Amino acid sequence: MPFEIVIIPCLKDNYAYLLRETATGRTALIDAPEAAPIKAALSERGWTLHEIWITHHHGDHIDGVEALRHNQVTVRGAGKDAKRLPPLDDALRAGGSFDFAGHEVEVLDVPGHTIGHVAFYVPDAAAAFTADSLMSCGCGRLFEGSPDLMWSSLRRIASLPGETKIYSGHEYTQTNLRFAQTIEPDNVALHARHAAVSALRAALRPSVPTTLAEEKATNPFLRAGLQSVKANISFPDATDVEAFAEIRQRRDNFS
Repeated sequence: MPFEIVIIPCLKDNYAYLLRETATGRTALIDAPEAAPIKAALSERGWTLHEIWITHHHGDHIDGVEALRHNQVTVRGAGKDAKRLPPLDDALRAGGSFDFAGHEVEVLDVPGHTIGHVAFYVPDAAAAFTADSLMSCGCGRLFEGSPDLMWSSLRRIASLPGETKIYSGHEYTQTNLRFAQTIEPDNVALHARHAAVSALRAALRPSVPTTLAEEKATNPFLRAGLQSVKANISFPDATDVEAFAEIRQRRDNFS
């Protein structure tokens, strides 16, 4: 693979990611919850930061940007949400793409958690940085968007190749898995994933990345359109969006 990806735990349960193109050494940061652990990760490896890619405007994804910005850093984010983001050097068009060290990066338009949320898909790295849109066995709360918007966003991500690694924004997986089991108690793949993630977390290891194929097999928000899932939630005649909205409401009230 032409890339190296480093997972950086931040704050209480956030993740930031360093993406380094190995041939050129060019390094991008995806989201900046806080500066100190990111600076430490760069220093430990002797890497120089060249770019920062922002997924959305929430403070736990942008508060470290200014402390990491310098003259050689290009800050990229959604142009349609620029007023709520740190100053951008590259205002991206959602649905467009840009070049990173000779590799295409697709800017996926994934509103729902926020209206301006984007995700970054790097085909040559087989990786998608989805932050608070598609999450590990979950999805973000609908703070600004509608169920219809989020369902469309999740379907957009779901169209990527199954082997795509999903790097999401938070360590919520264990709670998400417990909730998922209330939706699909007989899902064998879900039970196996719960056991595997419990072992990872007991060893203090991140539960990310996952793969899109694994998400399709276990994530109730991606599976809301299945007739078996609709039957499980007692909404056999619901549309896909209605079933998704019901599952999202249940997750909001789950602890």
